[in-house]
Amino acid sequence: MEGKQQYSGLTDKQVKENRIKYGVNILTPPKKEPLWKLFLKKFEDPIIRILLIAAFLSLGISIIHNEYIETIGIFCAIFLATGVSFWFEMDASKKFDVLNQVNDEDMLMVMRNGNVGQVAKKDIVVGDIVLLEIGNEVPADGELIEAVSMQIDESCLTGELSIDKTTDPEHFEEGVTYPSNWVLRGTKVINGHGIFEVKRVGDTTEFGKVAVKATEKVEGQTPLNRQLDSLAKFIGVLGLILAALTFSVLVIKDVLLDSSVPVSLGQLSLLGAAILGVVIAMIKVWMPIIYDGLELTGKKMHLPKSVKEGGWLRWFATGAVVTVAIASLGYLFGVNPLDSDSWVSIDTAAEILQAFMVAVTLVVVAVPEGLPMSVTLSLALSMRRMLKMNNLVRKMHAVETMGATTVICTDKTGTLTQNQMQVSSTNFYGVENQVLTDSEVSRLIIGNISVNSTAFIDFSNSAKPSALGNPTEGALLLWLNKSRILYSNIRNKEEIQDQLPFSTERKYMATLVNSPKLRKRVLYVKGAPEVVLGKSKEVTTTGGLVSVNEYKDIIDKQLLQYQNQAMRTLGFAYKYVSEDDQRSVEELASTGDLIFLGVAGISDPVRPDVPDAVKQCLNAGVGVKIVTGDTYGTAKEIGRQIGIWNDEADTDKNIIGGVDFENLSDEEALERVQGLKIMCRARPTDKQRLVHLLKQKEEIVAVTGDGTNDAPALNYADVGLSMGSGTSVAKEASDITLLDDSFSSIATAVMWGRSLYKNIQRFMLFQLTINVAALLIVFLGSIFGQELPLTVTQMLWVNLIMDTFAAGALASLPPDPNVMNSKPRKNSDFIVTPSIARHILVTGFIFVVLLLGMMYYFSSPEHLNSFFSYISEEDRGRYFLSYFFTVFVLLQFWNMFNAKAYYTGKSAFAGLSKSAGFEVVALIILIGQVLIVTFGGDVFRTMPLTIQDWGIIIGGTSFTLWIGEIIRFINRK
Repeated sequence: MEGKQQYSGLTDKQVKENRIKYGVNILTPPKKEPLWKLFLKKFEDPIIRILLIAAFLSLGISIIHNEYIETIGIFCAIFLATGVSFWFEMDASKKFDVLNQVNDEDMLMVMRNGNVGQVAKKDIVVGDIVLLEIGNEVPADGELIEAVSMQIDESCLTGELSIDKTTDPEHFEEGVTYPSNWVLRGTKVINGHGIFEVKRVGDTTEFGKVAVKATEKVEGQTPLNRQLDSLAKFIGVLGLILAALTFSVLVIKDVLLDSSVPVSLGQLSLLGAAILGVVIAMIKVWMPIIYDGLELTGKKMHLPKSVKEGGWLRWFATGAVVTVAIASLGYLFGVNPLDSDSWVSIDTAAEILQAFMVAVTLVVVAVPEGLPMSVTLSLALSMRRMLKMNNLVRKMHAVETMGATTVICTDKTGTLTQNQMQVSSTNFYGVENQVLTDSEVSRLIIGNISVNSTAFIDFSNSAKPSALGNPTEGALLLWLNKSRILYSNIRNKEEIQDQLPFSTERKYMATLVNSPKLRKRVLYVKGAPEVVLGKSKEVTTTGGLVSVNEYKDIIDKQLLQYQNQAMRTLGFAYKYVSEDDQRSVEELASTGDLIFLGVAGISDPVRPDVPDAVKQCLNAGVGVKIVTGDTYGTAKEIGRQIGIWNDEADTDKNIIGGVDFENLSDEEALERVQGLKIMCRARPTDKQRLVHLLKQKEEIVAVTGDGTNDAPALNYADVGLSMGSGTSVAKEASDITLLDDSFSSIATAVMWGRSLYKNIQRFMLFQLTINVAALLIVFLGSIFGQELPLTVTQMLWVNLIMDTFAAGALASLPPDPNVMNSKPRKNSDFIVTPSIARHILVTGFIFVVLLLGMMYYFSSPEHLNSFFSYISEEDRGRYFLSYFFTVFVLLQFWNMFNAKAYYTGKSAFAGLSKSAGFEVVALIILIGQVLIVTFGGDVFRTMPLTIQDWGIIIGGTSFTLWIGEIIRFINRK
């Protein structure tokens, strides 16, 4: 490169000064939260929170009774759910870190102290003079001071695979995202060479700014979290109402209306003062639940600041003060609070405490302990299975959020297209059927493509060779390779005598060779078709040479067709040069007597699977929008090819450029945003604004991208989907990485997400039926003096272990492609739909009637003795308890099959052959119940049942399934 020595570069002293003044050339890595913080975040789950309240209330009862099994069980449920979730996300994070390694140690040529030397990328500073060659990744942002035939791959920032760079203001390109004399960190030199002065390093570069945007924290709940939050509020309100009702009924029944318990008016007033004090002391428990209930009815109310921010000790003290104050007022009415006779008796106090513990037990029973574990297990299993389908899920809830997605904003290059330029069509007018042979014209075409080029082919992956250097020239070499013509053989045999490289100013490249095959000196010319045609006199056709003027209309028509399809076009020409002609290549090419060979249309083709995947998404009610840095024409053509753009139906209202979008006010943009299908010439901030406005319209937005320019939008979206081959910044900002870079994997992820949501709903139907049954039995039993004949350990088996297995069974059901035939669910839809609620209440009520009937019937010794006459008299009571426990479990067992069939409209037995996981878990639950009843002993308070009774119970409880099958059969008809 002439004139390099005129740049002396920085001195060592200036390097140190500039590093201190402008910073280092390293991107600030995203802050990684410590493991303990990540683990504690899992406790923010709404169901986990309400479970924690139940656990501490249970702990209070345990301390009084000195029985800790239930409390330990609930805490185990909490730590299992949070632990499994944490472990799976950590595992995915490790896989991601391996995928996402960045190298700041790459060496580049830099001019310092008047000499050229190697400097690591991270050590480059503002003011450095950096020399760029083909293949270099630009280390920082800067201004070109020399550029020779320079082309840059800016796809990581703008989506453009090839951008011409120049220092000549007359040839600056208009409408490009970044100036023609600027090079940017992270982009790659694909042709030519140049020198630039570093102006910005590290976080201040365009790449760095985008990376910072990509790591900003975006607040907001996932759709599933919102649903679970509503469910937790509903369960909390229901539990509180039932607890308050139960406590009131029991106190009135057992204390106030019981004639054997004498209570004076003075004692009642002090009792009221004590209860009011406890209510005030517990205000931080019950008041948020009441406000949650009001929120569920649509009333937006904010919790009083004193309750939200006030400490527990403050409210305990307030409760004590209120009790003391009211008790002190008793003096005015002749009630002395210091006299023990003024208070209710110890026995009456014990009755009231018992009523309170029954009320708390109701809250504990109302909370589905297995639900967090089950949701976690469902998400975790889906994470693992999606990995086999090329979706590396980093954030667990992203699996389900994909199912709720209503809009996908997708990048073009590398996502919809293959990110590799290919020859789409050729028109070499002297070649029959465009098949290259050994004819003279074919040899001239092969020579022009092979020798008149600066590109190479990388054969390191023999199954999929790739182009190195200029992507357009590389596409031509790959086209030859498909015809089993090896460019290197031609290039090695033809002697290059002179070469004129491509430049933005000339718009063509020319090479003079001595061809042993043709035994002549040949000038090959390749470039912009209009330029090459302008230098030509004749066109070679299958019928011989024809004047350019005669053929110009045909060529122009062909070029217009290619340009309408958003293809890049190249024209090819040649001429024979005599041995004694010593003119330069530029002079030879400028005489206007070239012979035109034809044109080629080159494009980055759409991936074969994309149109079908886009159609699948559109049919599923998920909108697809293209957001690209490419031109208007290219973006529109890709939209047409993938099926989102219709020339007849769509207008300019459906497409917009990045600059025009920026100029719209927020109100105007918000009005247009849902109708937009394509955004071209988009910059990172445009894409992020688009996502922000779509979310304002209550859309659930998924964003795909592989470049650094996509990172802010990936971070801001509800789900960010990066490509496995994308930049590290894009992957860091995403929730899911598509290892195969395929849009069809996105459609698969939507199907998985929707199927997962249905599986969670199926589990809700199964789990909440158990809770409703247990809740009503405890509630009605306490009022009518009947205790639930199930022990704490038995309830733990039902509520925790069995539920976890059931969650595994329902989560292992294969994804149902039919979910893609319906529209996305509304963001406001409650996870427990009216049909699920109906099923839960009706089934729960039937179970309660059956179980209470059993309890009432067998409470009579006469019935107990006659029914179980084959069991020794002293064991009949315990045998009934084992019998009751097994009936309770098997009712739930058969209901699991009904849950499996929910929403499908098919029999519970349909698809069982493809649901091996479900079958295995069902078998485990059944075997587990047999083992517990047979060998549980005193721990589970069971004794072995006879084979005959097992048959009666299994057959009798199966009515649950058969009634469900009959209802499904009638509905199908």
